[in-house]
Amino acid sequence: MRNFLADKVVEIPPSGIRKFFDIVSEMPDAISLGVGEPDFDTPWHIREEGIYSLERGRTFYTSNAGLKELREEIANYLKRRIHVTYDPMQEVVVTVGGSEGIDMAFRAVLNPGDEVLIPQPSYVSYEPCAVLAGGVPVIINLKEENEFRLTKEELLEAITENTKILVLPFPNNPTGAIMEKEDLEAIARVIIEKDILVLTDEIYSELSYKGDHISIASLPGMKERTILINGFSKAYAMTGWRLGYACGPAPIIEQMTKIHQFAIMCAPTNSQFAAVDALKNGDGDVAMMRESYDQRRRYVIHALREMGLKCFEPFGAFYVFPGIQEFGMTSDEFATRFLEEEKVAVVPGTAFGACGEGFLRLSYAYSLEDLKEAFGRLAHFVEHLRKEKEE
Repeated sequence: MRNFLADKVVEIPPSGIRKFFDIVSEMPDAISLGVGEPDFDTPWHIREEGIYSLERGRTFYTSNAGLKELREEIANYLKRRIHVTYDPMQEVVVTVGGSEGIDMAFRAVLNPGDEVLIPQPSYVSYEPCAVLAGGVPVIINLKEENEFRLTKEELLEAITENTKILVLPFPNNPTGAIMEKEDLEAIARVIIEKDILVLTDEIYSELSYKGDHISIASLPGMKERTILINGFSKAYAMTGWRLGYACGPAPIIEQMTKIHQFAIMCAPTNSQFAAVDALKNGDGDVAMMRESYDQRRRYVIHALREMGLKCFEPFGAFYVFPGIQEFGMTSDEFATRFLEEEKVAVVPGTAFGACGEGFLRLSYAYSLEDLKEAFGRLAHFVEHLRKEKEE
């Protein structure tokens, strides 16, 4: 029998995150700092709206682009939060999580051979989605000395005549890095000069701890060349509801909606009704969760400094990205030994790109009690490794 598998799918490696999840699930008394998921329940009033939609029998398909009321609320939210005005009927499509939006965006704009600029370390889906859409990923290695921000110089060096789109993954998973207004203004000037698109993944936009998040779409001349991806998973603790959205120029959103129509039909109906309530009434919940994450963030940074682990201060998302180069181990080796010896799971930095070598991603989307226990074990492990080096 011949090989029926597609070469480009077989050649994509599996996510580097899953290995440690699978091990920790079988390990009693283990603590995982590896999951990028809020530890809060979805706020009750949002759940209640989802339940009510089921009780009312609202189990039908919605329009392909999503409920009209939800698209209107998304447009209202973005006008309120990032000061960008979108036409809800032509420039917004509701997706199955932000990840579907990323996939659809690449498929809608890439021709074979078009280059996709992907700053790394970053979310694991960008590179495979670009490949599956026929694009050519071009990796920009972000640097710790720049706090893992993308610089104008790094961008210019990566652009070629084949460049079609830049991924802008901020606030960043896994580093927690953000881009401030002056950073984005420098990037925007290059984007306009070189006439390329931007895909800005703003799923962590509400989890910013240094003032309000700034979207590149809000800068002059950028709305018309930006595809904005966002969703409900992180800000509203709605990961399992699988709901996101994409906003951008009407011709691009039209093609993305066509792909969505044939591949998905529509996002889950009861999730959409719940999301309407989230956008209308959820600002207080978001603020409460953000304040709690910020408290944990400050604790984690202090704990890392106390144990002498080098880590820049992240101001976004709910991750820290400490360096472990001093121990002479790969990120995978460190994470494996830490799990085996201290029963704490973290993610090697290399899961997010080769330039993540020498770093670990630790999530602080956990209770302070769990974080104190996990970081106590980390301090013990680090002390043990340093004694090993001395012997």
